[in-house]
Amino acid sequence: MKNSNKSSKVNRAWLNEHVNDAYVKLAQKEGYRSRAAYKLQEIDESLRLIKPGDLVIDLGSAPGAWSQYVQRKLSPRVVAAELGPARGRILALDILPMVAVEGVLFLQGDFRDDAVLQRLTLELRGVKADLVLSDMAPNLSGIESADSARIEHLVELALEFAARELKPQGALVAKVFHGGAYSGLLARFKQTFEMVKPIKPQASRGRSSETFLVGRGLLRP
Repeated sequence: MKNSNKSSKVNRAWLNEHVNDAYVKLAQKEGYRSRAAYKLQEIDESLRLIKPGDLVIDLGSAPGAWSQYVQRKLSPRVVAAELGPARGRILALDILPMVAVEGVLFLQGDFRDDAVLQRLTLELRGVKADLVLSDMAPNLSGIESADSARIEHLVELALEFAARELKPQGALVAKVFHGGAYSGLLARFKQTFEMVKPIKPQASRGRSSETFLVGRGLLRP
C-alpha cells in the first residue's frame, strides 16, 4: 500500500509539472507534438545547423516534434519566387509508430537491425546527409551499468552511421546522458569531428541528466 501511495504521489507531481510546463504550453500553442522541439530549436539557433534544401535524418523520431521543426525550417512559408521551394528532404526512423508529418518519409523499425539500417541507407539514394539527429534512448531498467551500456551502444551506432553517411562538413546531434558512458562518448565524438560541443538546452528539464553532443565537420580517417 505504501509503495502504491508513493507511486501515486509521484505521478500526480509529474502530471502537475507537465501541465504547468511553459514549453508544454508553447508546444500546444505552436502545434508541436512535444516540448522536445524547443531543445532542437535552441541547438539549431545556436549553431545554425539546418538550412533550406538540406537532407536531414531524424533517428528516434517519434512522436515527431523534431521532424516537425526540421520540416518548418526546410520549407519556410516565404520563399523567393525565382528560387522556387527549397524543401530539402527529411528521413525519419523509429521503432515506435509515428503519425505522418508532411514532407517527412518515415520508416518504422529498430535502428540496431541491419535490415532496417539497409532500408534507411537505400532511401538516401546515394546522397550524403547534411545533418543526422539522434534522439534515440533505450528503455531504462534502473540498473545503471546496463542502462549506460545500452545508451552507449545507440550513440555509437549513430556515430558510425553519421561517419559513413554525412557530407564532409555535415553534423550529428545526439542525445547522451551524464554517467559512466559520457566521457567515452565525448572522446569518440572528438575522434570523429573537427568541432564538438556539448549543449544542455533550457528546454531540457533541470533534473534530467540528458545532454546533447554536437559534432560538425568529419575528420579524415
